[in-house]
Amino acid sequence: MLTIHNLTAGYGAGDGQSQVLQGVSLRVLPGEVVALLGRNGSGRSTLAKAIFGLVAAQGSITWRGRELIGQSTFEIARAGLGYVPESRDVFPDLTVAQNLLLGQKPGPQAGRWQQADLLALFPQLQQRLNVKAGVLSGGEQQMLALSRTLMGNPELIIIDEPTEGLAPQLVAQVGTLLTTLKARGVAVLLIEQKLTIALDVADSCVVMGQGRVVFDGTPAALLADAAVQRAWLAV
Repeated sequence: MLTIHNLTAGYGAGDGQSQVLQGVSLRVLPGEVVALLGRNGSGRSTLAKAIFGLVAAQGSITWRGRELIGQSTFEIARAGLGYVPESRDVFPDLTVAQNLLLGQKPGPQAGRWQQADLLALFPQLQQRLNVKAGVLSGGEQQMLALSRTLMGNPELIIIDEPTEGLAPQLVAQVGTLLTTLKARGVAVLLIEQKLTIALDVADSCVVMGQGRVVFDGTPAALLADAAVQRAWLAV
């Protein structure tokens, strides 16, 4: 289980630091999909980076009872967490196949995500295995980033805006992947602007605004709360 308690985080150092997160607390249970919602600038991406040690943070982030604050990013990944940033961050000079290979962790393969599993979900990548990732379309790079992270067999995966800028067909494929993750017991912290997609797969929803949690409950409760939607989600 991932538990975040009274987390503050920001950018810069000393007196010039810009504080983004203002005492955030939430949790993700094993096999649960939590939709992290809010407008741009609400602090969602900063929270994802804080979990992975990419920004300075204070408070507590524990994963299966282990404190993550102060750990290196590679140690956090080895502990069973995966992260797909909004920027995707594929290795542009390596082929699709090489990118996938880099995501694979050593160890027993039984029960793990295999390349064949991911190519079945994203068949476009099958035809592009020997193509350098830098020349892929934005949608193909998103598929590759998701697939590379899953090759590491994470128990929890943080996915930041996976459908942004994608064509409807690719959005549907991402939705299928999220459903598959849930069926296979992978916990997901999903940062997503498209409310319909998020609520279709989520077990619970957390809404952030101005660096704080302003709602934490079920998708049904969020849909019934017009005030929260109007104040913190409506554009």
